[in-house]
Amino acid sequence: MPHRLGYARVSTADQNPDLQLDALKAAGCYRLFVDTASGALDERPQLAKVLDQLRTGDTLVVWKLDRLGRSLRHLIDTIADLDQRDIGFRSLQENIDTTTAGGKLIFHIFGALAEFERDIIRQRTLAGLASARARGRKGGRPLSMTPTKLTLARQMYESHEHTLAEIARTLGVSRASIYRHLDQSIHPGAGTPLPRA
Repeated sequence: MPHRLGYARVSTADQNPDLQLDALKAAGCYRLFVDTASGALDERPQLAKVLDQLRTGDTLVVWKLDRLGRSLRHLIDTIADLDQRDIGFRSLQENIDTTTAGGKLIFHIFGALAEFERDIIRQRTLAGLASARARGRKGGRPLSMTPTKLTLARQMYESHEHTLAEIARTLGVSRASIYRHLDQSIHPGAGTPLPRA
């Protein structure tokens, strides 16, 4: 038999979850889970517990949308995961119920808004990178092998007194960086690759 499980969250130990719990009980929830945590925190053990206990046909009920999701993206992902597991979702204050056609429509609108937000962020990031490149700056992480380190690596390698692992440790870079940069400087474009030792 399908069940309704309620989830409540308060931000601090000083806040009282009774308002949420009373509303969840009135909505027919037979078990209640309460977290005391900031909305931004990833650690919410009771949320993890209720999500684990929900079964096909059950419904997760919250008093308000912001009690469940850390962000719009997290909220959409959580409800989408419930939908894939054939579990309903209901938010009492916003009157959203994904077990109804109207509730599913509202949820899909939220999903479209989240996708729109992601596209805007992606476009701004690409525009920022293009602008930086136009001013001569490159995006991404700074190179681990500076020209000075490359010169030292080459000298140490050509002395035949150090292994590639020792060179990498001495310069504080990965062995992959040593392989890549020394291969390019010793055998540019062709030739025998460095031994993997």
